[in-house]
Amino acid sequence: MTTRRPNDRIAALAARAGFEVEWQDAHRTTQHVPESTLATLLERMGLPCGNATQVRQSAAALEAELSGRKMPPLMTSVVGRGIALPAAAIKSGSHYRIELESGSIIDGRFTAPKGEEALLAPIDEPGYHTLVINDQHVTLAVAPPRSYTVADAWRTLHDGAGKDAPPAPPLWGIAAQLYGLRRTGDGGIGDYTALAQLAQHSAKRGAHALAVSPTHAMFSAQPERFSPYAPSSRLWLNVTHIDPAAMFGAAAMRAALASVLSSEHGGSAGSNYEDEPLIDWPNATPLKLKVLRALYEQFNAHERAQHTQRALEFHGFCERAGRALEDHARFEALQAAQLAQGGDAHWRNWPEALRDPRSPEVEAFAAAHRDEVDFHLFLQWLAARGLSHAQHVAREAGMAIGLIADLAVGCDSAGSHAWSYPDDMLRGVSVGAPPDLFNQAGQSWGLTTFSPRAMRTQGFSAFIDMLRAAFAQAGGIRIDHILGLRRLWLVPEGESARNGAYLRYPLEDLLRLIALESWRHRAIVIGEDLGTVPPGFRERLGEHGIDGIRVLWFESARDGNGFKAPREWDRHAVGTTTTHDLPTVAGWWRGSDITWRNRIGQTMARADGRDPEQAAQKERARDRAALWRAFQQAGVAAPGVAPPPPESAPVDEALAFVAATPGPLVTYPLEDLLALVEQPNLPGSIDEHPNWRRRMTLPVDAMFDDAAFNDRLLAVDRARRAGASASASASVRPSAPSSNASSEPDTP
Repeated sequence: MTTRRPNDRIAALAARAGFEVEWQDAHRTTQHVPESTLATLLERMGLPCGNATQVRQSAAALEAELSGRKMPPLMTSVVGRGIALPAAAIKSGSHYRIELESGSIIDGRFTAPKGEEALLAPIDEPGYHTLVINDQHVTLAVAPPRSYTVADAWRTLHDGAGKDAPPAPPLWGIAAQLYGLRRTGDGGIGDYTALAQLAQHSAKRGAHALAVSPTHAMFSAQPERFSPYAPSSRLWLNVTHIDPAAMFGAAAMRAALASVLSSEHGGSAGSNYEDEPLIDWPNATPLKLKVLRALYEQFNAHERAQHTQRALEFHGFCERAGRALEDHARFEALQAAQLAQGGDAHWRNWPEALRDPRSPEVEAFAAAHRDEVDFHLFLQWLAARGLSHAQHVAREAGMAIGLIADLAVGCDSAGSHAWSYPDDMLRGVSVGAPPDLFNQAGQSWGLTTFSPRAMRTQGFSAFIDMLRAAFAQAGGIRIDHILGLRRLWLVPEGESARNGAYLRYPLEDLLRLIALESWRHRAIVIGEDLGTVPPGFRERLGEHGIDGIRVLWFESARDGNGFKAPREWDRHAVGTTTTHDLPTVAGWWRGSDITWRNRIGQTMARADGRDPEQAAQKERARDRAALWRAFQQAGVAAPGVAPPPPESAPVDEALAFVAATPGPLVTYPLEDLLALVEQPNLPGSIDEHPNWRRRMTLPVDAMFDDAAFNDRLLAVDRARRAGASASASASVRPSAPSSNASSEPDTP
């Protein structure tokens, strides 16, 4: 990347808009963002600067937004703290009124000297309150001091039972790739019924959480797009995980399936996707949707026509979901229609009138295709019922937390979220990561997200809607790449990932809104804080009650030699053996991730001419020895014994090692509990590795009949319970937890 300094006017405008015109790379070298990159990114934010006139006009427009002469539509604050208002927007002596959510009224008068910030007295009631000044109405989002925590969830569990809650013990849970769960009758794709079964079984064995891969809505008309981290919308759910029998019964589902297969295969049984080791998304998804369509037609004919209780429930769901759900359903129908006519899948390439969700043409399409739009409303209703049932089962079975939903860092710019919220989303850019020690080309993930400029001007409404959708059917959320709340690396579409820039986000506002929604939903918040973490960032998360994540492979000893002992792990982070983007314990021990990366061309040639795979495997052997020593020192592996060979991974020892860490919660991927070798996703690959396609080797019920699997769950539960007294203090969070900087790779 060039280090030439950009034009001062462009750089000043970019800095005022929130871009970092300089940044430090992984080698701590200062890089200057090229003027052309800044100009392109500013234009994509609605601030054109192609010439001097445009620069002046954009600067004036931005200054009008940021000057404080006009009150913003929403301001955040914290319970018990004074609220500072922009001096330029307030006249001394003006009267104001605060209408609290509870119905109480606070009347007052500003007495601040001219030119100084006006202060509102602290509000002791969290919620979304309304400040009225003359004819201006401003939402005051007053948050609790921190988010709802694991300790709060434990207290709630016991308070609900009418007991005095003991201190929260170190809890544990399971992490599962929902699509990969297996059960008889699932049509070849993991579903919400299998998730409920997994929740119930694991709760009986002591688990208090079940972390799930993203359940965001995908593209019904494009089943080949199935990465859960590149969704169409983060507001709605993935309908391929619906169990048709959950609502209508197994007999009705089988009849619908037989009807579909008969019409398409002349009565043959069709492909049995359930027996395959990998999900056949392009074929299994359309088949499931056809079965659901047949059931929808029966529902329309027999239940909606007669206004049955289920029909009324469906109507109520649509009414509550409102325009946002209607927009998503219209998008699904529109995209299918465009593709059927040979059109483009990306809405930006549709006829101009169809790009605007509020256009008369879109309204006319919805009226003419009402049944098709209603089908997609129906699918969302079934998906919401299925996921909600799984959370209900988890809590009823005794889990303090239940499901932990995964909130992706962005959404596909071609999807319904971007189409439905055109004024809130960034256009023509991709979220990614700059070049670093792990990826010298940088990363561009093909995702978009909210514009921080639009957040301020739109009162954070789109962000709040997304939070509420994430919390709706869960006891917690995991925020993918939570570093994006502070800043995101943005790359103009079509450019190399090197040619990007960091854009800052209103971190404090976002953390307060997360805390407020966390308490309103009684759900914990976990932040995936892997990557190059800025100094002080983890402390900020800790102050707001958000736990980070610590992964076995990245917990190096402070001197860089070997691995940290369990007692040295962060007390305010969720521990785990691995993640979906990293090798399993068995895979890491064997070095299969190295083999895969070499196979698909991700290993770089070495200057010394040595074979890169052999060199990496030799280094892995040293790491195996170091990890085995850490296991022995922690007392989870026998002393005086050599490390097991690559094909005999010490999975039980790894699970016990993480169980001994002091965090309030640890989660274990199913892949490690089953001692599987292959990982769900290999970052940097597309079709070279079967990403997001692997199915579990055993159905959910059979897992819990497996002796080795049950033995591991029993050992984990005992280990966590044994650490309860030693780690009781971990449930008491200090005001500023310590930080452990790391430099793990950023992954989408």
